[in-house]
Amino acid sequence: MNYYTRMKGISVIMAGLLLLSAGSMVHASEGMEAGTSRPNILLINIDDLGWKDLGYMGSSYYETPNVDRLAARGMVFSQAYASAANCAPSRAALFSGMWTPRTGIYTVANSDRGKSIHRKLIPTPNTEYLADSVLTIAELLQQGGYRTAHAGKWHLGEDPADQGFEVNIAGLEAGNPSAGELGGYFAPYNNPYLEEGPEGEYLTDRITSEAISFLESTRGQPFFLNYAPYIVHTPIQPKEKLKLKYEQKLKGRSANNPDPGYAAMVETMDANVGRLVDYLMQAGRFENTLIIFTSDNGGLYRVSRQEPLRAGKGAYYEGGIRVPLIICWPGRVAAGSVTGEPVTNLDFYPTILAASGLEKPAGKVLDGTSLLPLFRGERLNERYLYWHFPIYLQAYKPGANPDLPDPYFRTRPGSVIRKGPWKLHEYFEDGRIELYNLETDIGERKDLKELYPERAGALYRQLKQWRRQTGAPVPTERNPRYRKKEE
Repeated sequence: MNYYTRMKGISVIMAGLLLLSAGSMVHASEGMEAGTSRPNILLINIDDLGWKDLGYMGSSYYETPNVDRLAARGMVFSQAYASAANCAPSRAALFSGMWTPRTGIYTVANSDRGKSIHRKLIPTPNTEYLADSVLTIAELLQQGGYRTAHAGKWHLGEDPADQGFEVNIAGLEAGNPSAGELGGYFAPYNNPYLEEGPEGEYLTDRITSEAISFLESTRGQPFFLNYAPYIVHTPIQPKEKLKLKYEQKLKGRSANNPDPGYAAMVETMDANVGRLVDYLMQAGRFENTLIIFTSDNGGLYRVSRQEPLRAGKGAYYEGGIRVPLIICWPGRVAAGSVTGEPVTNLDFYPTILAASGLEKPAGKVLDGTSLLPLFRGERLNERYLYWHFPIYLQAYKPGANPDLPDPYFRTRPGSVIRKGPWKLHEYFEDGRIELYNLETDIGERKDLKELYPERAGALYRQLKQWRRQTGAPVPTERNPRYRKKEE
């Protein structure tokens, strides 16, 4: 399916959703929240949610009525990207507003992932946490008079309170709710930043309740809530009743089916997004809230495949970096609108700044661009998008993903550049170049570098120039332990 067919399909789905949401919109608040002139900001960043794993994207398996209604009330971005293919670097880019070479965060934990005998190069060392010297969007909003709260996964340091959040609900350095001594999605959680709940309570439900309590405390004041409730990241620990429901839905379906436990977690995510939006509407605050709904990277291949997109989380093919994105801002963003403009989560920082009326501090580097022109029906200036990953990220299981170039790694060291429909990959181990036209080949199956050598050359030169400008490191040292074949 090409890009234009996909866009047409989304438009048809959106038309239906507008009809479904019309009734509930009647009850939306009228006018701006009393005592508040600047918009509230609600950033919903779901963990590992695939581009296709939502009803408004055409899924007949996943049930997401609340997110679908949000899509009908706002703008859907069909070509939205995470700035990295896994959690920490994507979140670091979002909160810093800067490309990964500027933060040094390229992956989770160490950069020499996978067996040493399979790695030709010594990768660039990884920085695990966001430096305190980085001015985050939360810090700017807090300095500008916003009440700020983080709810859920942080993964960029020990405590988000150190980087602009007045309230921290369950956020710490862990990347999933079962890491280390943490208890998982069901209480007891053993999370030092969350008061223990009754046994069997579900983490996402609890985080949402705490987030709503924070919102209640901010009446009459603008707020910024970063809602990142761990879900749908592994471990797959769904509510059993919902899992049984999706097991029943699988009957009679074709091969390569999604994981019913994951599907159940998607529904739980959706229900909690609905709780937040319902609160805002009932409290008369929905009309004055800018809502951004997205995912931090592509879907996890082993639980939900993203065909026609290639590969999944951890890879720099479309399945690893293309993500769902909805922006809803009543009165400023046209309900039911759809755009195919390529954007990334680097754009959130300048967009939020512009929406809130705050100025960018002198010397603060921002690598994204404000999306406000899109809300006015204008186009963004055509630009280059970049990804840089001088690291290794091993496959979950050797050979389990046939979409990857080799059985051992989701990512080998390299860089990617996109402009318009053209996307070029470069891999540092052997200098391999791949060129794709996403307009005609969204699945990145047909390498066009031999047919369009001038196009490939121009993109490659631009990519090298960008690396020089940003100081992006390129590993060149050979790994002495590398062997072509295992003995």
